[in-house]
Amino acid sequence: MKSITKVGLLSLMILLAFSCKKENKSAVKGEAAPVAEAIGNSFDVETAFSVVNWKGSKIAGSHTGTFKLSDGNVKVKGGKVTGGNFTIDINSLICTDLAAGEGKEDLEGHLKAPDFFDAAKFPTAKFEITKVTSLAGNEDANALVYGNLTLKDVTKEVGFKSKIDVANTGVTISTPNFTINRTDFGMKYGSASFFDNLKDKAINDEVELSINLTAHQSE
Repeated sequence: MKSITKVGLLSLMILLAFSCKKENKSAVKGEAAPVAEAIGNSFDVETAFSVVNWKGSKIAGSHTGTFKLSDGNVKVKGGKVTGGNFTIDINSLICTDLAAGEGKEDLEGHLKAPDFFDAAKFPTAKFEITKVTSLAGNEDANALVYGNLTLKDVTKEVGFKSKIDVANTGVTISTPNFTINRTDFGMKYGSASFFDNLKDKAINDEVELSINLTAHQSE
């Protein structure tokens, strides 16, 4: 009976691990795709109210933070987003779960260093929409957004669920959490996929992201 119980528990653990792995599958779809021909009314991203949230983790814990957007534009026709883009200011990166003096400055400095984003060499990242499709039956999202993400001079097409609300004078886009694999963009520091014997110092390849974007009609 004990051996059966152990086998059952082991099977459950494997199933859960497999399920979690599938749930956290990277949003990266492949190589860069043609950018959508953006048509319709133009809406400028309100950088003061738009942000990319991030979460990185390792066995010992995790950290959260944000990036600001430096510019962007969304095109809308017939109440639907047809295209658009935004620029991420890498130097705006901050850690939100640590206070000053708790290692906040060291972590932010390391993430901006060549081991990770290399902000001095690559001060911005870019996202350009390749297509938007409707999504039904999901209370957290009404669209699937695909686009080319350029990070550290590497461009990959990514896709994620989004909640898009279009009004006469503005557009809001918010996303549930999605993940990208940082090693796809050349950030291999602390990755168990590339280095052995890291043990509890290994940093997860998957980085969790979410986007909150507000745009107003261009003048």
